[in-house]
Amino acid sequence: MDTVRQAGASGGHDHQSFVVPLTEPVARLLGREAGTTVTVRMRRTGALPVGVRTWRDEAAVLRAVRAVLPHVPECLVEREDFAVHSCVEGVPLSSVCGNGRPVDALLVRALADLLAQMAHVRRGTLPALPAGRPRNETDSRGFLRTLAVLAGRQVREPKWAAFGGLFAALGIPDDALPGMAERVPAMTRRPYSLLHADLHRDTVLVSYGGVPPLICVDWELATYGDPLHDLATHLVRMRYPPGQWAEVVDAWARAMRAVRPAAVAGLTRDLDHYVAFERARSVYPDVIRAARSLEESFTQKRLDDATAEVRRSLEAAAEPLRLRSVPGEGEIERALFRWLASRTDPQRGGPGRIARALVWEPDRRVPEHPEFPARLVREALVAEGAAPAYRVFKGTAHLNTVVRVTGAATPVVVRRKLPEVCRRERSFLSEHAVLRAIEQARVEVAAPRVLALGESYPDDRFAIHTYVGPDADRPPNHPVHGLLPHEADRLVDQLGALRHVDYQQVDPAAGEGGFHRWLCGQLVSLVRGLPKESQQLARLLGLPDADRLGQILSRHEVTHREPSLLHGDLNPWNLVRRDDDLALTIIDWEMALVGDPLYDLVRHLHLTPTRPEIRDRMFRRWERLLPAEYTRDWRKDWRVYSWLEIVRSAYVDLDRIVTGASLDAPNVRRAVDSYAVTLAVATGSLGLPVRTTANPYLTRALA
Repeated sequence: MDTVRQAGASGGHDHQSFVVPLTEPVARLLGREAGTTVTVRMRRTGALPVGVRTWRDEAAVLRAVRAVLPHVPECLVEREDFAVHSCVEGVPLSSVCGNGRPVDALLVRALADLLAQMAHVRRGTLPALPAGRPRNETDSRGFLRTLAVLAGRQVREPKWAAFGGLFAALGIPDDALPGMAERVPAMTRRPYSLLHADLHRDTVLVSYGGVPPLICVDWELATYGDPLHDLATHLVRMRYPPGQWAEVVDAWARAMRAVRPAAVAGLTRDLDHYVAFERARSVYPDVIRAARSLEESFTQKRLDDATAEVRRSLEAAAEPLRLRSVPGEGEIERALFRWLASRTDPQRGGPGRIARALVWEPDRRVPEHPEFPARLVREALVAEGAAPAYRVFKGTAHLNTVVRVTGAATPVVVRRKLPEVCRRERSFLSEHAVLRAIEQARVEVAAPRVLALGESYPDDRFAIHTYVGPDADRPPNHPVHGLLPHEADRLVDQLGALRHVDYQQVDPAAGEGGFHRWLCGQLVSLVRGLPKESQQLARLLGLPDADRLGQILSRHEVTHREPSLLHGDLNPWNLVRRDDDLALTIIDWEMALVGDPLYDLVRHLHLTPTRPEIRDRMFRRWERLLPAEYTRDWRKDWRVYSWLEIVRSAYVDLDRIVTGASLDAPNVRRAVDSYAVTLAVATGSLGLPVRTTANPYLTRALA
């Protein structure tokens, strides 16, 4: 083999193809003339699985296909790591008509004919199907469910250990694809046929002679099933302009009706299900391919391109995978960079080039911790991008990653503020200052300790806290269904202990009185600052505007009580169960403030499912534990705070529904899922009449 050239086509996903002339000895073995060109397909090491593979024996598939499509390649030799195919003369469609460009109408019809002709391949000539396939060979729903299950097994799972943390940081949970398999709806039955399952611009050759006009190569993902899957895969992977989809579908329908009319049944209704699956499946190889491209050559241009590709794929997959939101470009870019920085150097067995060049700038407000010096901070940042999915937790405003660092006594949490997150409720105190004040007060409050504060590339601020979960290899256990009696007791004890923290250390101007009036003013400001769309929908649903709300809130007053440090956001996901006497660790102190201690307890009861007997137990213990100056008149005032939180939720949760902000956080999901109840209670408690002019369909949709 004197000369070697890269094959014109892509060579498939698992293979790399080369066109070579046969030498005399090899030609004799293959029964060909010396100098005949063949395509040598070499299996790629560590190939990226991009689709569901039905058969390992591609040669047997090609033999069956050649009876109907005689111009497809012939497999001359097949071994474990390579194969030799006859060389098909033609130019890849991608070379003359790149992705995104419209395809000529004649070519569209030829492609549709190619897909339709596959229905002529007899089932008996194909290799046996693997176990677990639908027995009824017209079961379209069963076929799509099987595809989704196999995609999870073959495409997602093999790379989850290496990339699961990146997917979690991007907001893709590990159960997204299995959940899609469970949601496949009833579908029209269609007769199965052979499917190429990967027909796009790189796997179609435009023949030199024009007969036939197109030749299909790369049959490694071929399968047997619903022909509508082949059309959907073709539509998505061909990257047609959106305006050309209808033309392609019509051409396919005409071609298929001429061959197998029953295959077109239910086309209009069911095609979208297959398109949704293809977009959902594609997000996994798309993200992995984009991340790997940075390993080959890291430049800002490469990072920008990878970020754009991931964003496009996430947007396409958001609806079928039921992703609550798609991260912005800044968040994607930082997640990709952290993943890249965690890669090891295969030549040296140590950190790769990017990791060795990783720099971070310490925030001098937090001096270097004796238990966690700068060297360990850098190691934690390198380990962050390689963390498995079960150690990555995405909250309302932060991404938290649990890592183990050699030399540190326990695991730590790298905590990063999510960019482009618009949080309507303001934060007033610095979380690191609050946690240091709690630590220095030496009170029995279970809270993380701050180990480091700083900024890493690219402009990505972070904090490192001690990890407070039970085990780094098990996710934290949150009391999402409410507190047990002993947990309720311990939480009250910790809230009571906060009064011993020197709050003037974190807020010197606090404690001047008028907390309830200030709280009402903050809510009015929040409503006034909502986007126009949120304010408009609020009015339609009967919620008052900012000025009217201020008038209603001003009718209520509460007794002054001594102030103390408050957590400010005691929802269940900010509480972590533990096995010792403290029972719970309180995390996420970014909403901490100084004010009436009754408010902290009442807000917790609003945010957490609480049985009446647990609520009464907490109030009784709280009253006994705290001195009278912290509890006076609480029986009269607690319902005022409770009412205020219901009203707040009516606006905040509505804004989240309108803007889609933070919908992937579990506490937000719970709140918006019960919004109809929140709205009814809020408008009723405000004493406002039901809006008879409001669109009843809108109200029902929110329910």
